[in-house]
Amino acid sequence: MEQKSDVAGYFEPGGKNATLIYILYLANIIVPFTAIVGVIFAYLNRGQNSSWVDSHYTYQIRTFWIGLLFGIVSALLTVILIGFLLILLVLVWMIVRCIKGMQLAGRNEAVPNPETWLF
Repeated sequence: MEQKSDVAGYFEPGGKNATLIYILYLANIIVPFTAIVGVIFAYLNRGQNSSWVDSHYTYQIRTFWIGLLFGIVSALLTVILIGFLLILLVLVWMIVRCIKGMQLAGRNEAVPNPETWLF
Protein backbone atom coordinates (compact mmCIF):
# COMPACT_ATOMS: atom_id res chain seq x y z
CA MET A 1 0.00 0.00 0.00
CA GLU A 2 1.33 3.45 -0.90
CA GLN A 3 1.81 6.09 1.75
CA LYS A 4 1.23 9.73 1.04
CA SER A 5 4.05 12.09 1.77
CA ASP A 6 3.60 14.66 4.53
CA VAL A 7 3.69 17.40 1.92
CA ALA A 8 0.62 16.03 0.15
CA GLY A 9 -1.38 16.49 3.36
CA TYR A 10 -0.99 20.24 3.07
CA PHE A 11 -2.92 20.33 -0.20
CA GLU A 12 -5.87 18.23 0.92
CA PRO A 13 -8.74 19.76 2.91
CA GLY A 14 -7.99 19.73 6.61
CA GLY A 15 -6.01 21.33 9.39
CA LYS A 16 -2.67 21.21 7.57
CA ASN A 17 -4.19 22.91 4.55
CA ALA A 18 -5.71 25.63 6.72
CA THR A 19 -2.29 26.22 8.28
CA LEU A 20 -0.70 26.38 4.82
CA ILE A 21 -3.17 29.09 3.79
CA TYR A 22 -2.29 31.18 6.86
CA ILE A 23 1.40 30.78 5.96
CA LEU A 24 0.69 31.88 2.38
CA TYR A 25 -1.09 34.97 3.70
CA LEU A 26 1.89 35.84 5.89
CA ALA A 27 4.32 35.14 3.04
CA ASN A 28 2.38 37.67 0.97
CA ILE A 29 4.05 40.38 3.05
CA ILE A 30 7.36 39.52 1.37
CA VAL A 31 6.37 37.57 -1.77
CA PRO A 32 3.44 39.22 -3.58
CA PHE A 33 0.47 37.17 -4.80
CA THR A 34 0.86 34.20 -2.44
CA ALA A 35 -2.37 35.31 -0.73
CA ILE A 36 -4.20 34.78 -4.02
CA VAL A 37 -3.03 31.16 -4.05
CA GLY A 38 -4.18 30.87 -0.43
CA VAL A 39 -7.67 32.21 -1.06
CA ILE A 40 -8.04 29.87 -4.05
CA PHE A 41 -7.17 26.93 -1.77
CA ALA A 42 -9.72 28.16 0.78
CA TYR A 43 -12.47 28.42 -1.85
CA LEU A 44 -11.67 25.00 -3.30
CA ASN A 45 -11.59 23.23 0.06
CA ARG A 46 -14.46 24.93 1.88
CA GLY A 47 -17.34 22.52 2.46
CA GLN A 48 -15.25 19.39 1.98
CA ASN A 49 -14.27 18.70 5.58
CA SER A 50 -15.39 19.00 9.18
CA SER A 51 -17.07 22.11 10.45
CA TRP A 52 -14.07 23.27 12.47
CA VAL A 53 -11.92 23.38 9.33
CA ASP A 54 -14.69 25.07 7.35
CA SER A 55 -14.75 27.84 9.94
CA HIS A 56 -11.06 28.46 9.15
CA TYR A 57 -11.73 28.56 5.41
CA THR A 58 -14.53 31.10 5.91
CA TYR A 59 -12.26 33.15 8.19
CA GLN A 60 -9.44 33.02 5.63
CA ILE A 61 -11.66 34.04 2.73
CA ARG A 62 -12.97 36.98 4.73
CA THR A 63 -9.44 37.90 5.80
CA PHE A 64 -8.40 38.08 2.14
CA TRP A 65 -11.32 40.19 0.91
CA ILE A 66 -11.51 42.53 3.90
CA GLY A 67 -7.72 42.98 3.81
CA LEU A 68 -7.83 43.71 0.08
CA LEU A 69 -10.63 46.25 0.57
CA PHE A 70 -8.85 48.11 3.35
CA GLY A 71 -5.51 47.81 1.56
CA ILE A 72 -6.94 49.54 -1.52
CA VAL A 73 -8.63 52.24 0.57
CA SER A 74 -5.36 52.78 2.48
CA ALA A 75 -3.36 52.99 -0.74
CA LEU A 76 -5.77 55.62 -2.10
CA LEU A 77 -5.52 57.59 1.14
CA THR A 78 -1.72 57.81 0.91
CA VAL A 79 -2.39 60.93 -1.15
CA ILE A 80 -3.38 62.69 2.08
CA LEU A 81 -0.69 60.86 4.08
CA ILE A 82 -3.05 59.08 6.48
CA GLY A 83 -2.93 56.04 4.19
CA PHE A 84 0.58 55.13 5.32
CA LEU A 85 -0.65 54.68 8.89
CA LEU A 86 -3.68 52.76 7.68
CA ILE A 87 -1.50 50.41 5.62
CA LEU A 88 0.45 49.58 8.78
CA LEU A 89 -2.79 48.96 10.67
CA VAL A 90 -4.08 46.64 7.92
CA LEU A 91 -0.77 44.76 8.04
CA VAL A 92 -0.97 44.32 11.83
CA TRP A 93 -4.64 43.29 11.53
CA MET A 94 -3.76 40.61 8.97
CA ILE A 95 -0.81 39.28 10.98
CA VAL A 96 -2.91 39.01 14.15
CA ARG A 97 -5.72 37.18 12.31
CA CYS A 98 -3.26 34.74 10.74
CA ILE A 99 -1.46 34.00 14.00
CA LYS A 100 -4.76 33.54 15.84
CA GLY A 101 -6.00 31.22 13.09
CA MET A 102 -2.78 29.20 13.07
CA GLN A 103 -3.00 28.71 16.83
CA LEU A 104 -6.59 27.53 16.61
CA ALA A 105 -5.85 25.23 13.65
CA GLY A 106 -2.90 23.75 15.52
CA ARG A 107 -5.27 22.80 18.36
CA ASN A 108 -7.93 21.50 15.92
CA GLU A 109 -10.38 24.15 17.13
CA ALA A 110 -12.90 26.14 15.13
CA VAL A 111 -12.67 29.89 14.75
CA PRO A 112 -15.26 31.15 17.29
CA ASN A 113 -16.73 33.80 14.97
CA PRO A 114 -15.37 33.34 11.44
CA GLU A 115 -17.46 36.20 10.05
CA THR A 116 -16.02 38.87 12.33
CA TRP A 117 -14.31 41.92 10.86
CA LEU A 118 -11.94 42.16 13.81
CA PHE A 119 -9.85 39.39 15.34
